[in-house]
Amino acid sequence: MSSSVNARLRRLWLNIHLWLGIGLAVLLIPISLSGALLVWSDHVDALVNPGRYAVTAGQPQPPSALLAGATSALGPGFQPIAVRMPESGRWPATVTAREQRRGERTGGRPRLLTVYLDPASGRVLDTAEFRNSLVGFMHRFHENLTIPQYSGRAVVGWAGVGMLLLSLSGIYLWWPRTAGFRRGLRWRRAPNTPSNLHHLFGFWIAIPLAIVSATGVYLGFPQQARGLLSSVAPLTPPQRAFNAKLLAAPHIDVDRAKDIAQAAVAGTQVAAIFLPTQASQAWRIQLRAADSESLTTVLVDDRSGVLSQVKPRSGDTIAQWIRWIHEGSHSGVLWQLLVFLCGVLPTVFAVTGTMIWLRRRKTRLFRSRVSAAPQVHPAE
Repeated sequence: MSSSVNARLRRLWLNIHLWLGIGLAVLLIPISLSGALLVWSDHVDALVNPGRYAVTAGQPQPPSALLAGATSALGPGFQPIAVRMPESGRWPATVTAREQRRGERTGGRPRLLTVYLDPASGRVLDTAEFRNSLVGFMHRFHENLTIPQYSGRAVVGWAGVGMLLLSLSGIYLWWPRTAGFRRGLRWRRAPNTPSNLHHLFGFWIAIPLAIVSATGVYLGFPQQARGLLSSVAPLTPPQRAFNAKLLAAPHIDVDRAKDIAQAAVAGTQVAAIFLPTQASQAWRIQLRAADSESLTTVLVDDRSGVLSQVKPRSGDTIAQWIRWIHEGSHSGVLWQLLVFLCGVLPTVFAVTGTMIWLRRRKTRLFRSRVSAAPQVHPAE
């Protein structure tokens, strides 16, 4: 490629990079910062609401005791649908409950309450509607800007497309034009600090940022993404689990269902138990292997007590990994840190990029004034 064509191509991508960054900064900065905080959402919630996490040491209470404590705290109108056991002794157990009348009356998503309990004593620590908490708000803002239905998700999805273009075009623009690869890694790429910060941080985070952006695009267009994924890998049809009617009088109690599941899958602890519905007629139980974040899901038939393992379809596994990669979960501390930086550094890039643009604009204006000024020649 000739130098003139290469220069024009570089100018084109520089303009795309510049105007995308300036045009999307108002969206990308809050979306990315909220995503950075959500990497450690439980820790943020514990910092804001320490009372919910004031747990005591000791063996956890059986699920029946936790459900009983939550039911007494909820009062009429709400029905427990799931109990989640803590991953470690420093976290509370939680019971999720839904508002019965609203979901049955409107057919829409019912209100959900979360009851936080001390696992060792069964004492209720707090009751809150997670959706209206700080972390819940950050989740809604990051997913759909708190705009209902799919319009907000689409805006976030297109912002992800812009971030993907910014990260990929940034790699191209970072590449040194007149020297080798090593020169690009130097701090002194330019005579000013904002340019050096933009170049160096941009290079090291570009690939992780592109990955996080691409997975965000998938999550931003769920219907289209599921259709595309299902064309190459089978997916389980989506279910409206929050509105499913529960069994009025299960034959097996929650503790018996837990014991059956743990006995069948050795070396595991119960992570969550979902109460049986009229449609499934089975307890849905998630088991966590020791020293692992991976979950195994089993069904315990409410009448016979027969256990069957739920084998996820290949498309379900791919979709789950896409979400995990975007969230920074199930991938170790290093990837969590990288995802956190992917949320923080776009703000740095927006500030330093604007400073670079203003500096270059000032230089161009100065040069144009100098060239336009009348030339004064010394007298001969």
